[in-house]
Amino acid sequence: MDNKAMLKIAMEQSAIDLSCSAEDFLSDENKVVISRENKKARKYLKLPFLINFVSYGNNVVASCSNEYKSIAEDYLKSFTFYHLFETPNLYFLNTKLESLNANACFMAEYWLPDLNLLKPLECEFETRLLSKEDFCELYKPEWSNALCKARKNLDILAYGAYDNDMLIGLAGCSMDCEDMWQIGVDVLPKYRRKGIASALTSKLALEIIKRGKVPFYCCAWSNLKSVGNALKSGFKPAWVEMTVKETSFTDEMNKVNGAEN
Repeated sequence: MDNKAMLKIAMEQSAIDLSCSAEDFLSDENKVVISRENKKARKYLKLPFLINFVSYGNNVVASCSNEYKSIAEDYLKSFTFYHLFETPNLYFLNTKLESLNANACFMAEYWLPDLNLLKPLECEFETRLLSKEDFCELYKPEWSNALCKARKNLDILAYGAYDNDMLIGLAGCSMDCEDMWQIGVDVLPKYRRKGIASALTSKLALEIIKRGKVPFYCCAWSNLKSVGNALKSGFKPAWVEMTVKETSFTDEMNKVNGAEN
């Protein structure tokens, strides 16, 4: 396993998710493909997509339902590919989506380990490798990034940090697809800025690699704390995604996240 091999695996998985070929991400031209269900796709994805835009830095591939194909094609032709994830261009996209009661919803940056940088980092607290049996009682709000209650069956491995046997930090990974396991991490507020998150993330990433799988990490580009953890832990940006959802879905997300109207 090296950096080139991990990137190849990530592109192949994105190709499965988007119903395209891995070579499409290396083209100098943008691509539009029709989204289809696939049992090998990442488990948390809702397929087929309305539209999902993905870039590995060369172009943008848009995977979409037939009803949205003309919108996706028009959008990809209208702007330079690296501006397609930015405002004010997103306003242009949302205007086109209004008639179909949809809008741009999720936007995220995905990270892969850089094996030239990844190493087991330490913190002042004890850390322990945890199996499913060890963390089966930890599905609580304070560990909701590390473990996913809705998909318990996918959580496969974790690393915990302890202060006198009290759990103060937890990094967990979910078996989101056959070859790639996603890392999430939580640290109790009182214990933040002590190097716990990076210690747990780096150690868990190395355990994943030992098992022949590719660890990956995801965060919003504006979540600077999470970005900082990824960088400190030995990860580097690999690809970006933007997903179109129904307006009703976005409205419900806004309610959950505290919007008044």
